[in-house]
Amino acid sequence: MRRAALILMLGMASVTANAAAKPGKSAMAMLAKGDGTSVGMATFTPRSGGVQMTLDVKGLPPGTHGMHLHAAGTCTAPDFASAGPHWNPMHKMHGLKSPQGSHMGDLPNLIVKADGTGKLVTMIKGATLDSGAMGLFDSDGTALVIHAGPDDNVTDPSGNSGGRIACGAVTES
Repeated sequence: MRRAALILMLGMASVTANAAAKPGKSAMAMLAKGDGTSVGMATFTPRSGGVQMTLDVKGLPPGTHGMHLHAAGTCTAPDFASAGPHWNPMHKMHGLKSPQGSHMGDLPNLIVKADGTGKLVTMIKGATLDSGAMGLFDSDGTALVIHAGPDDNVTDPSGNSGGRIACGAVTES
């Protein structure tokens, strides 16, 4: 009996470990400029403690650009105002340097090289890829927006990062 119970327990532990090791769903955002030109893609992958975003862009103006997840998963050109304000389910102040904590949608600045390319990998702490309160797939979705200038990481509500130059709705992949 004890041996059977031990085998059963070990088998259950193995199934649980294997289930936890399976990759969860992922998401992506295809980014485009206001004229519809494709400028790259972001992927969103569940990780322990949040969601990892991996961004690869091309065809953007060189320099430093603010990036944010915005509260609505729509990207109506040319100004992408349809994406709404920054995604902020915890009702925090703007800026990665805010002592009160930042918006969930506040992301590090993107550095675009002289050839118009840029890459960034960052964690969105506490985020999920579901429809819950901290989920990128809440009732109206989420969009990734790249701005014309750098985010100062302090000024509420937007970081003074300028106009929206690229946008992509976050969708399941």
